[in-house]
Amino acid sequence: MAEIITMPRLSDTMEEGTVAKWLKKVGDQIKEGDILAEIETDKATMEFESFNEGELLHIGIPEGGTAAVDSLLAIIGNKGEDISGLLSGQKTDTPKTEEKTTEAPKAEASTDAPVAAPEGVEIITMPRLSDTMEEGTVAKWNIKVGDQVKEGDILAEIETDKATMEFESFYSGTLLYIGLQEGDSAPVDSVLAVIGEKGTEVKAWAESQKATANSPVKRDDVAPVEEAPVQIAESKTTQTPVSQPQTTATPNGRIVASPLAKKLAAEKGIDLARIHGSGEQGRIVKRDIDQYTPSAGMTNAVIVPKGTESVTTIANSQMRKTIAKRLAASKFTAPHYYLGVEFDMDHAISFREQYNALPDTKISFNDIVVKASALALKQHPQANAKWEDSQITQHHHVQ
Repeated sequence: MAEIITMPRLSDTMEEGTVAKWLKKVGDQIKEGDILAEIETDKATMEFESFNEGELLHIGIPEGGTAAVDSLLAIIGNKGEDISGLLSGQKTDTPKTEEKTTEAPKAEASTDAPVAAPEGVEIITMPRLSDTMEEGTVAKWNIKVGDQVKEGDILAEIETDKATMEFESFYSGTLLYIGLQEGDSAPVDSVLAVIGEKGTEVKAWAESQKATANSPVKRDDVAPVEEAPVQIAESKTTQTPVSQPQTTATPNGRIVASPLAKKLAAEKGIDLARIHGSGEQGRIVKRDIDQYTPSAGMTNAVIVPKGTESVTTIANSQMRKTIAKRLAASKFTAPHYYLGVEFDMDHAISFREQYNALPDTKISFNDIVVKASALALKQHPQANAKWEDSQITQHHHVQ
């Protein structure tokens, strides 16, 4: 009986393979263990041996051809055996599976029974503002529910993986619904807003959307959206409260600043929480950053009581997340080389000998290196941090 040979999965990350070379041709006799072909995977070119015996009746992928894992690679069977049924079966199986996959959402849709959008309304979705954008964050809404919107009006400022950009409306009418609040993130094509005639009821439709769709991903409430550090003092026994500087902020605690002002503040190391905005509704603009002068004795250093563990959390912007993703991917896709340096440890050796000469005292070279590392982290606190999915946590203590 004829056996179908499919494209093998030769590595755990392999999704498709390329036939680099066929070592057998149609009509050749195959024995178990014979090398059929050389398959190029995402990591290497490997030999693929046969686990069946018989005659090679059919080759499904020619040399240089690429196909997904489990695609028809070849057929081995008895000489002269009819394989037309197997070939036709391979061609008709794919549409059937596609048919099944398309039927499943219909069945789910019928059970969920979503409410249809009212007639005459325009549903605004999260736009794809860059070719690599996967999700966006609403940095600021310029229009509120009930406001009249004209074509070309700026609805909101959307933070992408590359920049914060203004998003304008392509429709005219009344803003009936806002799907994402300021600071919320959601994938591309998620419901952003609804525009239509004044008085149109969209509440039922909105509730249906919330019930059937995934809720938007919210950034950690601990850190504000514009990356202004928030001080959180942590202790194993007590929590040390940290005073918050007076500033102009929205009721939800968000500091309103223009993208340019945020960028300049980050470059100059200025805490936005210490600046009073001169723009509309207390918005921090470029001139506020340029004119900012720290008060006498004011410093960005965090004063922590001895024995208290304290951290500062900084929310990750979409751009920072994308940079991290690309750097992680480069570890596997780009060649790396590593450098080593030599240190003169004569002074460390002398110090260790003198210190160990004291009664009941013994230190190792490892103790010296650990101490030096701790002192270095104290001198360079930005290195004393860890990366998390939604934030960077900077530690103000060394353990």
